[in-house]
Amino acid sequence: MTVLPDDGLPPAAEFPDATHEQWQHLVAGVLRKSGKEFSDDAEAEQKLSTALEDGLRVRPLYTSRDTAPNPGLPGFAPFVRGGRAEGHTAGGWDVRQRHTVADRGAVLADLENGVTSLWLAGLPVASLADALDGVHLDLAPVALDAGAQSEAAARRLLGLYEERGVAPEAVRCTLGADPLGHEARTGRPYDVAWAVVRERAERFPGLRALTVDALPYHEAGGSAAQELGCALATGVAYLRELTGAGLSAEQACGQLEFRYAASADQFLTIAKLRAARRLWARVAEVCGAPRAGAQLQHAVTSPVMMARRDPWVNMLRTTVAALAAGVGGADAVTVLPFDDALGLPDAFARRIARNTSTILIEESHLSRVIDPAGGSWYVERLTDELAHAAWAFFQEIEGGGGQRAALRSGLVGDRLAATWAARGAKLATRREPVTGVSEFPHLAEEPVVRAPAPEPPSGGLPRVRRDEAFEALRARSDAHLAATGTRPRVYLAALGPAAAHTARLSFAANLFQAGGIETVTEGSFEASGAREACLCSSDALYAEQAADAAARLRTAGAGHLFLAGRPGPYEGVDTYVFAGCDAVSVLTATLDRMGVSR
Repeated sequence: MTVLPDDGLPPAAEFPDATHEQWQHLVAGVLRKSGKEFSDDAEAEQKLSTALEDGLRVRPLYTSRDTAPNPGLPGFAPFVRGGRAEGHTAGGWDVRQRHTVADRGAVLADLENGVTSLWLAGLPVASLADALDGVHLDLAPVALDAGAQSEAAARRLLGLYEERGVAPEAVRCTLGADPLGHEARTGRPYDVAWAVVRERAERFPGLRALTVDALPYHEAGGSAAQELGCALATGVAYLRELTGAGLSAEQACGQLEFRYAASADQFLTIAKLRAARRLWARVAEVCGAPRAGAQLQHAVTSPVMMARRDPWVNMLRTTVAALAAGVGGADAVTVLPFDDALGLPDAFARRIARNTSTILIEESHLSRVIDPAGGSWYVERLTDELAHAAWAFFQEIEGGGGQRAALRSGLVGDRLAATWAARGAKLATRREPVTGVSEFPHLAEEPVVRAPAPEPPSGGLPRVRRDEAFEALRARSDAHLAATGTRPRVYLAALGPAAAHTARLSFAANLFQAGGIETVTEGSFEASGAREACLCSSDALYAEQAADAAARLRTAGAGHLFLAGRPGPYEGVDTYVFAGCDAVSVLTATLDRMGVSR
C-alpha cells in the first residue's frame, strides 16, 4: 500500500518538472557520444527533426509551448475538430466502396456486409440501372464519378430514384460533376449546366451536385499542401459559378463534397483533413456563409502508395490510412482493395477493404471518441503549419487567375512535378523505403494476377506511384527470366566471420534483389553463374583483405566489382553501395551492363 505524505500529494510531486532545456541537454549528450557535431543544445534537437514536404519540419518533442490557434469545438467554426458536434459516435463514418465496373453481385455483396454507400467511378451511363439493380436507393447513398458524362449519369440516376418511388426529399447522393478535376485528369474541359444545378438544389435538399476531387493532384505527385491548395481553388471556382447561377453562398457550399487522399503517413493525413476544414471554413466566412463552412469530406486511401509487388503489404498501408482518415474526421472513407494496382479486385480483396473500416469502427471503437487527435500539441501544430502552407499555394493559384488558368498555364503541373522529382530522389536512394519493393523484396514470390480494370482517364496530369522506378527494374528482370530461364545475378563475396559480414551481406542482397537481381552467396564465384561480384564485410577487414579479394575475383572472371560500404581506398573496386546511395541508378547501370533489355 502506498503511504502518502501529510499534505496528501504523491511522492512525485516533490520533484520539480523537467524543463525543455534540460531535455535538450540530455539529447545533446547522447548525440555527442555518437559523433554528431553541433554548436549548442538547441541545434542538437534540430538534428532529430524530420523534414517534410512544403517546408514543414517535425520536431522530436512537442510541449505546451508549441501553441496553435484555438481549433474550436466539434461542429462549430472553424470546424477543425469536425463538421458535426457528435462526430462519428452515432455509428461510425460512411463506409464507401468504389466500383469501376457494373458488377451487381459485387455491389450487393458489399452492401450486405458493411458498406454504407457506393462510389461508381467511370461506369457507362447505360450500365447504371444494372449496377444498382436490387439496391435500396433510399438506404444506400450513391456517389457518381462519370467525368464528361456527368450530366447524363445524373439524369439517369435521378430517374432511377423516381422509378423506384424515392421521394425527392429522401434522395441522398452526390452527382459528382467536377469539370476542373476532369480537365486536370484529361486536359479536356466540359461544361456544367449551372442553372440545372440550381433547380436540383431546390428540389433535392439531400443532393450534392459537385465533387471537388483532389486526387488528380495527389496522384500527380503533389504534396499535402498542394493538394489542399488545388482543392480550395477548385471549390472557390465552383462557388463563383453557383452563386452566379442564383444560389446563395450557403446553398452553394451545400452543393460541394471534397475528396482527399489518405496516406500511410498517419499524422500528416490527420492534419490534412483538419486543415482542409479550417481553410474551407475561412472561405465560407469570407463569402458570408459561416454556418455553411462544415466541409463534407470523402477520404480515399492513396493510390500512389499502392505497390504491385508483394501487394499483401498494401493491407497494412490501407489500414493505417483508413485509421488516419477516421481520426482526421472524414465523413466517408474508401479503402482501396490491396490488389487495386493490379487490375479488378477480387471478392477477397473487396472483403478485406470493407472489413478494414468495420474493424476500426466496431472492434477498435475508433469512432466512439470525438476528434481523438484534438489537443495533441503535435497534431494541432502540424495542422496549423500545413494550413498556412496550403493557403499560400491557394493564393498563388488565385494570383495566377484561378484553378482553370493555373492548370492551362502549367503552374499547377510544374509545381507538382517539382515536388515529385524531390520525392523521387528519396525513393531512389531508399530514404523513403517501400516495403516489399525497395526494401525486403521477395524475388521468388508468385505473382498476383487480376483481370484487367478499365483504363483510367488520361491525357492531363500524370499518375505516379511510389514503386514505379523499382517496378521498371523488376519488369526487366522478369522479361529476362522469361527469355533465358535465369535472372541476372551478382555473387556476394563474404569476407571474415559471420559477425563481420552479415550486416553488409544482408544489405547488399536487399539492394540487388530490389532491382530483380538474384544474389548468390554459396559456393565459388566460378560456379555461381554471375559475371559481377560484391565484397561484403566490415571496414576493418576491408583494410586487410579487400584488395586481395578483389584481385582474386578479377582473375576468376568478375567483370565488375562492388563493395558494400562507404567509398574508400580499396584497389580494384568499381562501385560502392551504401545506405543512401542512388539505388535506382546503380541497379539500372548493372542491368544495362548485364545486357538485360529495357
